Amino acid sequence: MQAPGRPDEDPRDGFGHGGWAVPYSDETIARTMGPRMAETGSLLLGRRTYEDFHGYWPHQPADNPYVPLLNETMKYVASTTLTEPLPWRNSTLLAGDLPRAVTALKERPGKDIVVLGSGDLLRTLMRHDLVDEYVLLIHPLVFGSGRRLLGDGVPPARLRLVDSVTTGTGVVLATYRREVTG
Repeated sequence: MQAPGRPDEDPRDGFGHGGWAVPYSDETIARTMGPRMAETGSLLLGRRTYEDFHGYWPHQPADNPYVPLLNETMKYVASTTLTEPLPWRNSTLLAGDLPRAVTALKERPGKDIVVLGSGDLLRTLMRHDLVDEYVLLIHPLVFGSGRRLLGDGVPPARLRLVDSVTTGTGVVLATYRREVTG
């Protein structure tokens, strides 16, 4: 899941395949993901993703449909190093106990809270059973290196496929919901 958008996005640990997802973007991805993003209630981002998004999206042309969406959507940021005020409008720092803060956000009425990227954050949420749905974009690529979403330390979970779309470039957009057991 490391550095899908740009060659220089995240070269940690010598990862040299940045920008790998760009050639696979197509109208099917935009048509499928656009409405999902438009229904987002708020975003929950880790520090690295927040800083990367803030460095890019506010500076893009306003006619890009993602620009107003990302600028206007409430962004909650999980970080132990950032301090408020955060520079991107509609951004709030989640301080203190992250699982408790996310649980409180989930208990509020409203639309879904969406996490984009933010692998470390997602793994923390998984360990605390705070992820209800996964929307995975599975690309027809194997690198053998790079940061992974489902790496060591992720607890077992049973998922149910609720939707899938395959693009003309071979990307599978798979939506899974966590099955509650017991």
